[in-house]
Amino acid sequence: MAGIIDTIKLAGSLVLAIPAALAGLDFLLLRGDHLTGGALIVFAAALVIAQHYLTQPSDVPGLFAKRAASSVVDGTEADGETDGDAERVEAVQHDSETKTK
Repeated sequence: MAGIIDTIKLAGSLVLAIPAALAGLDFLLLRGDHLTGGALIVFAAALVIAQHYLTQPSDVPGLFAKRAASSVVDGTEADGETDGDAERVEAVQHDSETKTK
């Protein structure tokens, strides 16, 4: 699932890719210049694909934030162990019940 930041980055790359693709279609279909038209279409596709698959240095803090947020939401620790607070609370309650009887 893409977040709002990923959507904004995609929109930014589409701002550059769509005019290049339209110019490529114009050269390819209307003007008959197949080399320039094809190159512009490939360039536009490469912009969108590169934005999606390449990790840029500015993306690293966002990746760490996603990892930290997912570990907080899941309730698991970084090494994969679950928090045993619920078991400890039940054990204390059980011990206190047995002492009062």
